[in-house]
Amino acid sequence: MKKNLLPIQAVARKLEIPEKYIEQVGPYGAKVRLELLADLAYARRGKLILVTATTPTVSGEGKTVTAIGLTQGLALIGKKAVITSREPSLGPVFGMKGGATGGGLSQIEPSAKINLHFHGDFHAISSAHNLLAALIDAHLFHGNDFKLDPERITWPRTMDMNDRALRRIAVSLESKKDGGGRKTGFVITAASEIMAIVALAGSLKDLRRRLDAIVIGATREGKPVDARDLQAAGGMMALLADAILPNLVQTTDGTPAFVHAGPFGNIAHGTSSVISQEMALRLADYVVNEAGFAADLGGEKYFDIVMQKSGITPRAAVLVTTVQSIRNQGEGDLERGLPNLGRHLDNLGNFGVPTIAAINRFPSDTDADLGRLKAYCAEHGTPAALSEAFTKGGAGAKELAERVVELIEKNPSPALRPVYELEEPLTEKIQKVARKIYGAAGVSFSDEARARLQQFTDWGYAKLPICIAKTQYSFTDDPKILGAPTGWTLRVTDASLSAGAGFIVVLCGNIMLMPGLPKVSRAVSIDVDDRGEIIGV
Repeated sequence: MKKNLLPIQAVARKLEIPEKYIEQVGPYGAKVRLELLADLAYARRGKLILVTATTPTVSGEGKTVTAIGLTQGLALIGKKAVITSREPSLGPVFGMKGGATGGGLSQIEPSAKINLHFHGDFHAISSAHNLLAALIDAHLFHGNDFKLDPERITWPRTMDMNDRALRRIAVSLESKKDGGGRKTGFVITAASEIMAIVALAGSLKDLRRRLDAIVIGATREGKPVDARDLQAAGGMMALLADAILPNLVQTTDGTPAFVHAGPFGNIAHGTSSVISQEMALRLADYVVNEAGFAADLGGEKYFDIVMQKSGITPRAAVLVTTVQSIRNQGEGDLERGLPNLGRHLDNLGNFGVPTIAAINRFPSDTDADLGRLKAYCAEHGTPAALSEAFTKGGAGAKELAERVVELIEKNPSPALRPVYELEEPLTEKIQKVARKIYGAAGVSFSDEARARLQQFTDWGYAKLPICIAKTQYSFTDDPKILGAPTGWTLRVTDASLSAGAGFIVVLCGNIMLMPGLPKVSRAVSIDVDDRGEIIGV
């Protein structure tokens, strides 16, 4: 399909970005320079709308389509709007879920390029991560001056692909030096701490501070060793110098879009970069920001990690839901699945954020089912609007946009509250998220997880927020348990320290930081046609 995209200069003019802050990357993309954030002419003025969802199915519920459509709808009713979205990972693109730039008449363009290599940010992040890994093994080879314990090195390697064979590997097999034959592994780039750092850094100075703070392991005496000890930050900064700049592109109808950073919502904090959000809040009246997976993952992490650390407070939340999602949670029965929707609505209400449900319409949906979802939301005191952005673009989200603006105007300064206070012990933070958000009765900790959490506390990291890594298909840590279960126990199997990102990763159930490809992956349907056009993404 031929797409009539605007030159990127025209998109920048919609946001009134001066040319001096634009670095063009091809005809339809640009990087925006960080100097814009220091320009006093651009004070923070926008209102951020957080888009999240009910528990998804494997194919997704159109959360990205709805977020894009909402942005287009806001522009359609005369508002200056921009979306801040994550960069897609090649894992889902070639795995089960496919691309992550929306679809139909609500896409971010040029979609094929964004879904694949885009502006090279993932390559830069992978390279910076692996530079640090190489410096660690070089340090071991050249004498191990810091007395690093090879068995306690926690920094893995990374690549942006679902490759289960790399989860656990041995390196330096031929070396007789300290650390020869040590065990390590790969994580997918979206789970790299460097990705989280790029997404959470507020400036170049903050980026350097965070890179220095990365803890890569411990000495034989049990003391932490960080990237500053290895003098690694300078090289990583050089690799990330362009990647830290947000990417400006456009939606199908030419509405401006920032696409920057791509931490997963089930194993990282799951939202676009703080820098892109800060820029957007200075350039537009309404900023639509998507959080990964359901509200128990990306939504919770936004309020408890991003909001607490960045000071960016959403003015409203949009909870995307579908008939297929709720039917799936009820094992085919819509009524049985409704408590899943109810818990997500209640959770958002407990954060104090004004919320509207966006019911994303699929072709097979009946009016009766759509009406039941809307009525159920009303029973929970939540307004709802139908979204048909996939087939109608901004016009299909016009009512949603109007209702969101109305919601914000009614409550312009909501008092938002996280689930826990940062001063609370790590185990208590985990307990609170498990009980208040997931509906668990309690938490069980493996001996390894408990020991690691105690070690991080002893090292002085107890006041960091927690980032729970668990399945996206259930409130529990078991993807097969549907609905809104109670009385169950969250299983914490391990924990890792992301001191540079500024959070503790808490692994639950059988979550993998390096996913695998399915038996029949989307890779088999992706190709290039005779004209050189990428197809099937």
